[in-house]
Amino acid sequence: MKTRTMGKNGSQVSQIGLGCMGMSDLYGSKETRDDKESLATINLAVEEGINFFDTADYYGMGHNELLLREAMKGRRDKFFVSVKFGALRGSNGEFTGIDMRPVAIKNFVSYSLQRLGTDYIDLYQPGRLDPQVPIEDVVGAIADLIREGKVHYLGLSEATADQIRRAHKIYPISAVQIEYSLASRVVESKILPTTRELGISLVAYGALPRGLLSGQAPPLQTSDFRNNLPRFSSENREQNTEIVGRLKKFAESKGVTAAQLALAWVLQKGEDVITLVGTSKRSRLVENLKCQDIQLDAQDLAYLDGTFHEGAIAGDRYPEFITDIVR
Repeated sequence: MKTRTMGKNGSQVSQIGLGCMGMSDLYGSKETRDDKESLATINLAVEEGINFFDTADYYGMGHNELLLREAMKGRRDKFFVSVKFGALRGSNGEFTGIDMRPVAIKNFVSYSLQRLGTDYIDLYQPGRLDPQVPIEDVVGAIADLIREGKVHYLGLSEATADQIRRAHKIYPISAVQIEYSLASRVVESKILPTTRELGISLVAYGALPRGLLSGQAPPLQTSDFRNNLPRFSSENREQNTEIVGRLKKFAESKGVTAAQLALAWVLQKGEDVITLVGTSKRSRLVENLKCQDIQLDAQDLAYLDGTFHEGAIAGDRYPEFITDIVR
């Protein structure tokens, strides 16, 4: 596993990080969770040289952090833990809003430290920004936590280029987490140039994304949250299945899987890009890590860029009731 320098702080993190959301939430129910397999997957990730682990206090309403606590016992130094915060959830798990008030941030971090069983969080970031709270106040609160030693580095998630600049003026931003894949390339116009100008790493989540590019679309009429996303809707499935089929055919010609090819494309986008692989299963992790062995030449990249042009994938990332703030 190769490492990359995160931002300008000098921390060396694995070029591939493990996204832990699916171990606790959204891709099924409490009854389908398999904590034993999830822990085995985290252990395998450590063995393979991964040290970047992405979680959020609202993944499974604390369950995800408790899983990481179990995995980190006796080896905290093997984990660079990235925590997102701010989403509010009701007793039934429904998302009810965002709270980015400084007093709330300091409350969130206290609970996360308790659940994680650690006295510091490596990278701390708002999961979504709150339009009711100035970003300067959000960054100022996290900067206070850094000075107190509770947080080491400050990050942002799903922020616009302007928000990144405003935040960076208050306190150095180390990383910006945002969706980036063959199917989601909007970051290339403004956000990626901004992070590169300021020396900020980009943490790419949804590189497949959510199973779309690997052909793992959920069955219709299930509780899987992806069925609420336009890209997986019945009216968009035909177009998206066709273009993913072209990706699969191209991958087969190179002797790899579509998922491996899609991940390799993101990996080759620059040394400042850290790619998240989200899985709760060891078999998937083993398969996906083989993307590191793939080298795409100029002709390969031209084909992929041309095939997955803007609008090639039908449907937005999120439904209308969720504000897509990066557009």
